[in-house]
Amino acid sequence: MSIRLLIAEDQRLFRQSLRLLLEREPDLMVVGEATNGHEAYLLAMEQKPDVVLMDVDMPNVDGITATKLILGCSPGTKVLMLSVHDDDARIVSAVLAGASGYILKDADHQEFLRIIRETHRGKQVESPFMPDRFARRAVGAIYGEGPKKSTGLALLTEREREILSHAAAGQGNKEIADHLCVSLDTVKTHLHHIYHKLGVSGRVEAILVFLRGA
Repeated sequence: MSIRLLIAEDQRLFRQSLRLLLEREPDLMVVGEATNGHEAYLLAMEQKPDVVLMDVDMPNVDGITATKLILGCSPGTKVLMLSVHDDDARIVSAVLAGASGYILKDADHQEFLRIIRETHRGKQVESPFMPDRFARRAVGAIYGEGPKKSTGLALLTEREREILSHAAAGQGNKEIADHLCVSLDTVKTHLHHIYHKLGVSGRVEAILVFLRGA
């Protein structure tokens, strides 16, 4: 029986190219294409795909929200997030939304196909997340592997915790600066201090520490 796939991607060329790639495989069948998160939700409810290939950044309703809506009504559906970003809080948001994986758009096509098939079979695959040291730490932190609590948060000032909470909510540096009425450089300086105190290398790892310790 073919694996039924729904592609949710607003960039027409990438969406059409992806469909051509998938339909070359005898065990894969594309049952629909969506150009935004709202369409993805409606098509998922109509077509009942096995796997949704969901772009993170889409108009109308973003991929993270669409994933939550789809899985809320169809928990048996698997969602694989697609993005050009390789170090972003979207990784955390996607997993917390219930996505089964996270794939970069420049992934090798054989790896791409392998991930789809193994995800459909219910296997936990590391490759959908980032293929670097962050990937394993991110997934482990979310699902409770490793230390249960980080003491690093106790080292943060009230302002640093405030900035980190805004970052965890998905706000960019400019949004945080505007919200707190401080300069962009001030936000960047605080983030640098946060990373140092928490012993992490970047934004996403800091957010993971915050989410676990909040």
